[in-house]
Formats: sequence, structure tokens, C-alpha cells
Amino acid sequence: MMNDDPLWLAQTALAALADLAFACALGALLLNGWLSREQAFAPASSVFPAREGWRRAARGGVLAAIALVLCNFASLWLQSAAMSGAPILEAGASLWLVATDTHAGIGWSVALAGSLLLLLATSVAPLSMSRIGSAMLAALIVAAGKSAIGHAADAGAFSFAEGVQTLHLLATAVWGGIVIAGAFVLPALDTSVARAVLIRTVARMSRAASMAVALVLLTGVFNAWRGVGGSLAALTASTWGHALIVKIALVAAALGFGALNRWSALPRLQRSASTMDAHTVINVMRIEAVMMALVFVAAAVLSHSVPGSALAG
Repeated sequence: MMNDDPLWLAQTALAALADLAFACALGALLLNGWLSREQAFAPASSVFPAREGWRRAARGGVLAAIALVLCNFASLWLQSAAMSGAPILEAGASLWLVATDTHAGIGWSVALAGSLLLLLATSVAPLSMSRIGSAMLAALIVAAGKSAIGHAADAGAFSFAEGVQTLHLLATAVWGGIVIAGAFVLPALDTSVARAVLIRTVARMSRAASMAVALVLLTGVFNAWRGVGGSLAALTASTWGHALIVKIALVAAALGFGALNRWSALPRLQRSASTMDAHTVINVMRIEAVMMALVFVAAAVLSHSVPGSALAG
């Protein structure tokens, strides 16, 4: 049965929003880099028609990174309220103690530090591929901090389970971020003069997302099996199991729409360069983006619910 505690609901909602902001920041950064390679940052009066897409990616990355910083700070505040038992508005009194003297607080502090570094990376325009490398290092710090306060931390600090969860969070953010940010940025490239840029950018997005998906599935299987403790009965006996089933269904739906774009819509667009096929690619990506946003909500419920293996054992 779903937890109806207001603090739990607030923590879960913030976790979902933070995951979504994290993904959007990474996706916008990658799009910024790809469009920067197209010289899309050149003045709008030049021959380069993709400037508006680049501007959307640059601004979206900054806004998403700001949202991530705010969400991480707010999550730490709520964690202080949960640990101290103080009302939410009075949790600030124990904020420093929780952040420095508890495992969860240290994990959140690491994630917050990574978020600030990610914000610095998004503030640079145009974005070079080396700057994207720095941003990915910041993203790795964010993912490591998040994994240190999740269920994987039960296996111990710097454990194999934490490492797998870090990769899972990072890969999911890259996949979801490419899709969600793409659904926001690509419509700005949906003009005849920017069609070639659109085709090349979608092809790059598809290749990067495919690699991220492979890592998501590999690490996801490990996490799911660890969470059920080797018994599939845990899937139907707990909120955690129900959330996992929903997440798997949403991931499958997102994979279906992604495959439709990669193997059908995109090849047609590459052959025809037509407006209709460009609209198809973008519209399918929008549906996939909705699925991925819901995946982050399901993941937040999972991370704030007792694993099925713990209930069974």
C-alpha cells in the first residue's frame, strides 16, 4: 500500500523532480555540444539556421542545473526533518549536523557538490566537447552521491552494488535526458533550412541513447534481482514491487517508441528529408519523453520504498 505520510510524499516528489532535472541538464548539455559542432551558435543573420535550437539547449541546461541544485538542497532539508523529527520549517537547525555527521547527509552533500559543478559546466557557451567531459565528471559525482543514499548503500560504502547503481543512475539520466531535452530542442530545428542539422543531430542522439539503454538494462537487471532477493513473490507483495513493475512497463514502452524512431522514422527521414518525416520523428520522441518522465517518478517511489527482499527477509 502506498505511503500517505506527507514527508514521504514530499521526499518522493522532490526525488523525482531532481532526477528529471539531472536528466534534462545532461541531455541539454549533450545537445549543446552536438549543435556547437554544427556552429549553431553563430549569429542568426548568418547562413547557420540552427541557432534557436542551440539557444534552447544552452538555456535549458542552465535552468535544469539550477533546478537540480535547488532540489538537492531541499531534499537535504527534508532529510534533516526526517532524521531530527523536527517540523519541516524548523529542520534548518539540524541541517549542518545531518550533512556532515550522517551517511545520508554526506551522500546528499556529494550530490549537491556535483550539481554545483554541473551548473558551472552548463554556464559555458558555446560548449566544447572537453567541457562536456568535465560536465560528465560532475554528473558522475551526482550519481555517486545519489547511490550512496539509496538501497545500494545497504551493501556498504564503495561496494559493488553502489558502483552498479551509480552507473544505472548515470545511464538512465543520459537516456532520459537526451529524449526529454530533444523533445524540447528539436522542434526549433524543424525547418527546411535546418533539416540537415536535424538529421545529423537525431542520428547522434540515437547512437548515444542506444549505448545508454544497453547500460540501463544491464545494471537494471542486477538491481531488480538484488531488490527482490531472488524471489519474484516480492514483486506483488510490496509497494516497492508494484513500483518496479510499473517502471519496467514504462521502460518497455519508452524502448518501443525509441526503436520506432531508430529503425523506422529516422531512416525514412534520412532518405526523404521531408517535413512529414521530420514531424514524425519529433512527435514519437515527445511520446517517448513522457514515458521517460514517468520512469523517473516510478524510480523515485522505488528509492523511497522498502525493497521487497527486506520485507521477505
